[in-house]
Amino acid sequence: MKLLTYYLLLITYLSASTLNLSMSSSPSRLNPILANDSASSEISDWLFNGLFKYDKNGNPTVDLAQSYEFKDPTTLIIKLKENVLWHDGVKFSAKDVIFTYEKIIDPKVFNSIKSNFQQVKSVKVIDDYTIEVIYSQAYFKAIETWMVGILPYHLLKDEENLMTSSFNKNPIGTGAYKLKEFKTAQDIELIANENYFEGKPKIDKILYKFLPDPNTSFLYLKQKKLDIGGLTPIQIDRQIDNDFKNKFTIIQKPSFAYSYLGFNLKNEKFKDIRIRQALSLAIDRQEIVDILFFGYGKICNGPFLPDSFAYNEDVKTIKQDITKAKALLKKAGYDENNPFTFEIVTNTGNDTRINAAQILQYQLEKAGVKMSIKVMEWQAFLNTVVHPKKFEAVLLGWSLALMPDAFPLWHSSSSKLGGFNLVAYENEKVDILIEQGSTTINRDELGNIYKEIFKIIADDLPYLFLYIPDAITVVNKDIKNIEPSFVGIMHNQKDWVIEE
Repeated sequence: MKLLTYYLLLITYLSASTLNLSMSSSPSRLNPILANDSASSEISDWLFNGLFKYDKNGNPTVDLAQSYEFKDPTTLIIKLKENVLWHDGVKFSAKDVIFTYEKIIDPKVFNSIKSNFQQVKSVKVIDDYTIEVIYSQAYFKAIETWMVGILPYHLLKDEENLMTSSFNKNPIGTGAYKLKEFKTAQDIELIANENYFEGKPKIDKILYKFLPDPNTSFLYLKQKKLDIGGLTPIQIDRQIDNDFKNKFTIIQKPSFAYSYLGFNLKNEKFKDIRIRQALSLAIDRQEIVDILFFGYGKICNGPFLPDSFAYNEDVKTIKQDITKAKALLKKAGYDENNPFTFEIVTNTGNDTRINAAQILQYQLEKAGVKMSIKVMEWQAFLNTVVHPKKFEAVLLGWSLALMPDAFPLWHSSSSKLGGFNLVAYENEKVDILIEQGSTTINRDELGNIYKEIFKIIADDLPYLFLYIPDAITVVNKDIKNIEPSFVGIMHNQKDWVIEE
């Protein structure tokens, strides 16, 4: 009988469907409030749920929450789902939410999300499945704040030091998958949660193969040892064949990041907007996209995510116009005998950015602009150039969030030492709009405010917004029910099926 049981289990295991993924670095802590690196965040997302999440269109929707309402602009009532179990079978309740909040704001717990909770005045239990959150003022990210994964009170309530807890290597969550085992710098296997509150995922296992070398990952993809992977523009354009295309579906969408040329607006050279306008007109952004990404990218028109509620479609792409650029430079006192000169600084370790600098140099020369390039090691670049603002112009990138926050980059108070307003941008109207936006809980109102901010910044040209590379994902054609969307493909993973 024991032998029969063993064979039945073996058959079940061997017939189990497996989604093969890769990771280039090993997670540090599989704890959603401590997951500061990308590998930890990605694995944690399978294991834990927040009260809310983004839907496929990038709009907030419920996750562990059943429903919510604002009693007034500063009071949020959240009803929790009552059919949620932790991976060990214990019921999820309001206690877990309160505990997680207390750990996030605990000064002994070092995490990167404390600032998201600065506007939270209090959180209290109304009953086992209802909590009340009171904010110190109306807060535009009131819902997004609670997208962080919730921790189990019953397992961690007596934990003296969450930072060193064994839980971080052996996590118990509410998510669609459970962790089988975690060892540093090794493959990680996740097993479908049969008691998941939205129904057991149709794929039984997820196997993350630890592949630090991107060339190895690409080789694994070509050998179909991975089911999903990302490709670079040169790989998709030059390094895959028809056989690969027959095996994989190629999905491309704009990535959530842009690159820019930022001007030091405290520098006399760039205080004159005619100079910034001339430099903008002198460059051909589409040519940059075509050269760097073989066309797998798009021109960036401003500071917020294309197709998001904050994006202003009325802001048009700036077309190259060398004649106008030269005319503006002449009005500002520059010509062939007295050319405008400046230096841009960027970092090593990013060939795309260095190549972009060289293309800019070539394009600007057509308008009579002499641009020199300085390339520095990343930490030296940050510590001696970026943070102390000892530059004329910098070539950098920025990640875009589904819920944008204009304050860190564009509010004048953020131009202080250590702030992210690196170019010292100051616009009183933008400051007022940012402050207005931060105190609304109405997404449509916030969208209108941010569209106005978008237009003003695009007109002011504190940056030359350059390009948004495409994220190119390939998916094994044996996987069915994939639904590409604004946020990517993982939003409905529990419905995926692998056909043999």
